[in-house]
Amino acid sequence: MYTQNLILENDRLQMRPLSKSDFPSLKMLAKDAGLWYYFTYDLSVESEFEAWAKPALDGERLQFVVVDKKAQQVVGSTGFGNYSSRDLRIEIGWTWLGKEFQGTGVNQAMKLLMLDFCFETLLVKRVEMKTDVLNLPARKALLKLGAVEEGILRSHTLLTNNRRRDTIYYSVLDREWKRIKDANS
Repeated sequence: MYTQNLILENDRLQMRPLSKSDFPSLKMLAKDAGLWYYFTYDLSVESEFEAWAKPALDGERLQFVVVDKKAQQVVGSTGFGNYSSRDLRIEIGWTWLGKEFQGTGVNQAMKLLMLDFCFETLLVKRVEMKTDVLNLPARKALLKLGAVEEGILRSHTLLTNNRRRDTIYYSVLDREWKRIKDANS
């Protein structure tokens, strides 16, 4: 599927696998507890940051550190997981950006890089993304990207504040990729 040394990049971003050496930069971005309302971990808490990073460090998912190439600055993180070679599907998720980088186009740029890799290199048939049904900015961003809203799983995931999240799923299919790629180039 992918290797733990995969690097994705374009003119704006470099996305490289998470390592412990990235923790200080990411923890600086993660200090604002308000960032984690829609997230499954509160990364402003040391133990929760470690729990979030563990599956990536153990090779269960490929978590990227996202670097703004012009500023030479870490801006957040995103990942690949839940890959099914039989079904030719993969999930993009575990995505977060420092507050000052939200709404700047970084999220769309990294998602396009990831989708390109998924459809052009992995040759998957389906890419899944999900978010909290209450996370309207994320939902709008996924629709703007060209993902299709699919449905809601009720009381699906426990969040940081003991709230049960209703999770809304989105996807992009291989037959939709060219249209999305053309619309965003």
